[in-house]
Amino acid sequence: MRTVLTFVLVLFVSFSSFAQDEKPVFKFEKEIIDYGKIKQGANGVRIFEFTNVGKSPLVITQVQASCGCTVPKKPEKPIMPGEKGKIEVSYDTKRLGGFSKAITIYSNAQNPRKMIKIKGYIEKKESLEKKKSVVSSKDNS
Repeated sequence: MRTVLTFVLVLFVSFSSFAQDEKPVFKFEKEIIDYGKIKQGANGVRIFEFTNVGKSPLVITQVQASCGCTVPKKPEKPIMPGEKGKIEVSYDTKRLGGFSKAITIYSNAQNPRKMIKIKGYIEKKESLEKKKSVVSSKDNS
């Protein structure tokens, strides 16, 4: 009886490890996108590109940002093995100062929860009148 139980346990463990090898796997080109310094109101859209390097289709069920100022958009169709996919992230650039936001991806991948990040600094946009006064003072010199 003990031999049979040991055989079943070994069979279960080896089948579990084989199933892990068949799951999809993310491979991101970048896991952190740095916006650098950008002006207030600038385009806040960035794209994370990845490849499914696993052996089965990758299905992203949900993509969630750490706050409402970041809006991620997930692929609607499964990403087949060897194919590339994109996750679009839009940050609200009306907010001034530094930011660092996490985006969590839920999927059927070998690691079912994956985190990617964006960071950067939003500088205040100069007003048109301020620019005119700077230009006028240079002309008068």
